[in-house]
Amino acid sequence: MLNRHRWVLNLVVAVSLVALTGFSLFPLVNLVLDGGAAVATEPNHLSTAQTSQIQAQVQGYTQVLQKEPENQVALKGLLNARLQLGDIKGSLLPLEKIAALNPQTPDYTVLLGQTKQYLGDREGATASYRIVLAIQPQNINALQGLVSLLIDAKRPEAAIGAVQAALRSNPAGMDATPFKLLLAQIYLTQQRNADALAIYDASIEASKEDFRPVLAKALVFKQMGNLTGAASLLTAAVDLAPAEYKDQIKQLAQATQPPKVQISPNLNAPFPATAPIKSSTAPTVVK
Repeated sequence: MLNRHRWVLNLVVAVSLVALTGFSLFPLVNLVLDGGAAVATEPNHLSTAQTSQIQAQVQGYTQVLQKEPENQVALKGLLNARLQLGDIKGSLLPLEKIAALNPQTPDYTVLLGQTKQYLGDREGATASYRIVLAIQPQNINALQGLVSLLIDAKRPEAAIGAVQAALRSNPAGMDATPFKLLLAQIYLTQQRNADALAIYDASIEASKEDFRPVLAKALVFKQMGNLTGAASLLTAAVDLAPAEYKDQIKQLAQATQPPKVQISPNLNAPFPATAPIKSSTAPTVVK
């Protein structure tokens, strides 16, 4: 069964994702809403007065669309309002119309695919992603969505093939790192840690100033319980990262410190102050 919480998880960890892969769901949502922050508002945080006000907006936009079904201001307003209310299913219809009215803007179709994926419509989501990839084979958002569906369907080889096809069609001069990191994530879901780490090492060697593969490798080390290696890589990632990412990586580094060795006053024997945190599962492709 498709894990519907992953779509919401994308919204929460989008900043971390952009650090690793160069894509984020937030710009897509903001593009549709013209800078609105609706998705960041959880419906249970709305007051009764706020809920009533937004419901009135929904009614107003709906009335406008009854007369002007292609009014994009009203469509985006309706989408914004329904997202604020947490009505993801209700957001689907205006989003479908927005995507249909703007075929020149693939991000709308990608967001439509992500919404369908959240709602459990795998076929619809797959169709949306493939529409975009047929036009833009390097669209990382569509590719990541398709890969996540293929992984859920237990088709890892198809997922690997999709990413490799994008890499082959990657035009000269275009940043291939997001695709390589996505391929590494697929390998991790299949417990192919050595293959994933090889991609990170090759990416680090090819571009010594790029913090993304360094950070990705650090997070894998952390999952594997290698806190010493993770902490060292996170320190390097902080040095390499642009200013907007440094604070977040520093927070990760602080949470990934290896255990300190202390001396017991009674037994005069070393012991770890904090046990390493280990994970029994490899990181999965995040959607």
